Amino acid sequence: MGMCAVASGAQPLRVCTDYAAKLPNVSVSMCAAAGLQDMQARSSQGRVLWGRDVAVERADIRVLVIGGIHGDEMSSSSLVYHWLELASTPPADAPLRIHWRFIPSVNPDGLFAKPARRTNANGVDLNRNFPTPHWARDAKNYWEQRTRRDPRRWPGNKPESEPESRFVLQQMDGFKPNLIVSVHAPYGVLDFDGPSVPPSKLGRLYLDQVGIFPGSLGNYAGVHRRIPVVTIELPHAGRLPQAAEVRQMWIDLLRWTHERIGPAAASASLP
Repeated sequence: MGMCAVASGAQPLRVCTDYAAKLPNVSVSMCAAAGLQDMQARSSQGRVLWGRDVAVERADIRVLVIGGIHGDEMSSSSLVYHWLELASTPPADAPLRIHWRFIPSVNPDGLFAKPARRTNANGVDLNRNFPTPHWARDAKNYWEQRTRRDPRRWPGNKPESEPESRFVLQQMDGFKPNLIVSVHAPYGVLDFDGPSVPPSKLGRLYLDQVGIFPGSLGNYAGVHRRIPVVTIELPHAGRLPQAAEVRQMWIDLLRWTHERIGPAAASASLP
């Protein structure tokens, strides 16, 4: 599904003004230049979910990059804007033709809450709302026993209960990514779920696989749907790494994607 299939309107300047006021190192001009489009989906409070495809002819693979599943992890959305800018000017000798889809803020209601909060407007942790097997048993038990009913980690009453998590599922079904990159903060590590050899590092972030959580995107997409999921945990929720580090993380991601995702994905799943 290309951009023409999902886009009906460009992001207005006033919306960019709102996002730039909330996100570190994202200016109104950077937001406007990103050319985000209405992805034909809405948050719980009716906010537009914005995204952008950066496509090439005869792509080898498709990669979905999402940020802001947790609204109070502002740097995660910022990184997606910066990587979108880098993807828009790929090197001429790039060995892999990638169709990118960037969605900077999956949870705008959490971002624009005062103060910003992890959960969506319904108080649900979207990263515990994906339909992993035995969700009804495991998600509730984990929330009660391991988090001691932490309201910031409430998985909801049922899987896929939230429009934002359903939107991400629709992206998997429609876009059919060969790789998902999900950006978070503030633990300063790199996580991985699913097939393939994980990247050992991206920039200064080193691999530290933190475990499997009921209802998480990594668990659902990586383990159960066999779509590799790279989860980036930036070191600070309110501060983006410096530009050189952002670029180095991008370069490392491209190198690993070429080595570990490209050939296998191209031969296994594309016509």
